Amino acid sequence: MRKAGGWWRRKSTPAKFETYVRWSFHSLAAVEVLMVGPGLVAAVGSELGGWVFLAVCVHAALCCLTNSRALDSVRGRREQPLGLLWTLGAATATVAALAIAVAEFGPHRERVGSAAGGVFGVVVIYGMGILALGVRSRRRVCAMVAAFSAGSAVVALALGMSAVLAVTSAVMVLLGGGFISASSVFSVWLVKAVYELDEARETRARLAVAEERLRFGRDLHDVMGRNLAVIALKSELAVQLARRGRPEAVEQMIEVQRIAQESQREVRDVVRGYREADLGVELAGAQGVLTAAGIECEVTGEATGLPGEVQSALAWVVREATTNVLRHGDAGRCTVGVRVSEGRVVLTVENDGAAGAPDGGGGSGLAGLRERLAAVDGTLEVGLVEEGVFRLVAQVPLAGAAADVREVAV
Repeated sequence: MRKAGGWWRRKSTPAKFETYVRWSFHSLAAVEVLMVGPGLVAAVGSELGGWVFLAVCVHAALCCLTNSRALDSVRGRREQPLGLLWTLGAATATVAALAIAVAEFGPHRERVGSAAGGVFGVVVIYGMGILALGVRSRRRVCAMVAAFSAGSAVVALALGMSAVLAVTSAVMVLLGGGFISASSVFSVWLVKAVYELDEARETRARLAVAEERLRFGRDLHDVMGRNLAVIALKSELAVQLARRGRPEAVEQMIEVQRIAQESQREVRDVVRGYREADLGVELAGAQGVLTAAGIECEVTGEATGLPGEVQSALAWVVREATTNVLRHGDAGRCTVGVRVSEGRVVLTVENDGAAGAPDGGGGSGLAGLRERLAAVDGTLEVGLVEEGVFRLVAQVPLAGAAADVREVAV
């Protein structure tokens, strides 16, 4: 059972939804067989009823196969199963006609008509619903429903049924088939939408990273562009002066040295500003992002008064942990806590979406966090604390901090 549960938890949210849709339609095949099989055999008899029941089972198997192939084609994993769709349509029409024939020409026993009518209705309605999964045009879906409705009336009249019964069957097919066909079209649209939203979230994350890289590149260009131009100009001037034996060449090279050292200092400032992060800002940002993603987020603790190096290291932990919660698993709730205890700052991030939690902390993101924390003598612990709950704990020593525990709501 744990392995089965782990298989489900490892799936992404779009994959879970696709699996739910897929098996919802698979389950209708079992309903088709169980709903019409026993009653049909009991009403018609084991011989004729057995053959009709076998036809229903074949139809249900075709529906399951078409369901899988159609959803795979929706996701672009395979081509549209046109041949299978035509085969299922023909099988649906054949079994439906067989049910009408049994109702008209079968043994005149009690409940034969109702049992055959049940076979007709279930097979046609379920068959149309599965066909709608593979038909990509809504107009064609409407045309299919109309064709089956009209066809059921024509076949009923051809087999000798009264006009009232023929019209009744046509209306039943129109309403029932139209409903389940619309449900199939809506399910396909939802599957596409869920995957597109997930891809949009990934794209937004990549764009944020690219924007930050562009900002860093612009900062470096602003710092180094002018200084490098001045260095090149003064170096060329120093070369010309040196060739003429002028002592001013030394002064120009001293100026070049000064500008180079100043540029080095400015680059350090840019990189330091890029690498340093504010813990308070990251806590507020994490709460906002997770809430926007539909994850209930509670943040406790205070970040003010902590040394800059400690704040920077823990801010990167919050950033990476938030990214993991968003991009992995299927969390519904996340808690982030900051407290100072016994001279150490303790940051705890806990969420209930352990499906995609990093395995054992061996990921490159967590390895980078360990390196950052090691620079300030900090530690990082990650892992499952109970079924489905993942916890990340980062501790950083705080020189001169009080030993009592402080925990204030942010």
